[in-house]
Amino acid sequence: MDQSPTRCSECGSTKLIKDYETAEVVCADCGFVVADRLADPGPEWRSFNDEQRAKRMRVGAPVTFTIHDKGLSTMIDWRGLPHSKRMSPDQAAQIYNLRKWQRRVRLSDATERNLAFALAELSKISTSLNIPRHILETASVIYRKALKKRLIRGRSIQGIAAASIYMACRQCGVARTLDEISKVSLLSRKDIGRSYRFMIKEMGEFVPPITPLQYVSRFSNQLRLQGKTESLACNIIRLATEVRLTSGRGPTGIAAAALYVASILTGDRRTQREIAEIANVTEVTVRNRYSSLLKSLDIEVRI
Repeated sequence: MDQSPTRCSECGSTKLIKDYETAEVVCADCGFVVADRLADPGPEWRSFNDEQRAKRMRVGAPVTFTIHDKGLSTMIDWRGLPHSKRMSPDQAAQIYNLRKWQRRVRLSDATERNLAFALAELSKISTSLNIPRHILETASVIYRKALKKRLIRGRSIQGIAAASIYMACRQCGVARTLDEISKVSLLSRKDIGRSYRFMIKEMGEFVPPITPLQYVSRFSNQLRLQGKTESLACNIIRLATEVRLTSGRGPTGIAAAALYVASILTGDRRTQREIAEIANVTEVTVRNRYSSLLKSLDIEVRI
């Protein structure tokens, strides 16, 4: 129970300010410190953003869009009671029925079953691609919007889910290609691209274009290049962007060629084949983009 004073002992004012940082109760009229010991009713932990606050709260799981009911419903676990508490056959059958009906109640209609299946597919794809949690949340929100607008009817759930992952990666600035998503979702690149273009048209979502800079850091880590090589490749791409050399060309090819040029200039050499395999492009593409960079930016390379 709060035992803090309600009236200033100096002027009699009831306008008191509780300052929990200094643990004081101050009169708003005369500034007199009424009490210098104030109990903080807040938690014992500190948080500096919403994500930390959600993780450290102990009043329940945070709301998430990756679960069809947003994690607000209860769930009867499939694990039994501890071994020290043996159940009779009637009790075991009763618990089994409770679990079964609880699972059925959580998925009461076709829309919820569709959403639960799609969100499970999104989680599987995101785990295989090793993408951050916030992208999975974004993809879940995108799929929910598509479901609300009835864009799923007559189309593959897996295709819309894969397209949602790709759209979320584009919006969050994480470099993932259609080929990578196609490998983990077991769908063709053409089907995912068709679903993606359909969603862009119908939902009106803004998706920023992918730049070669988004691929440089990733390719550099996979090739184990030095930091100065990666930095030089970024500078080369910025110069190429200024002269509009990147317009109309695939970002992966530009990034691969910039890394190839930078690796030669810094002495941290990699072959065209190695870079092409990491970037998932052909050696011809790397060679053509490499020649364009040298010619347009007046770069001298000693091979």
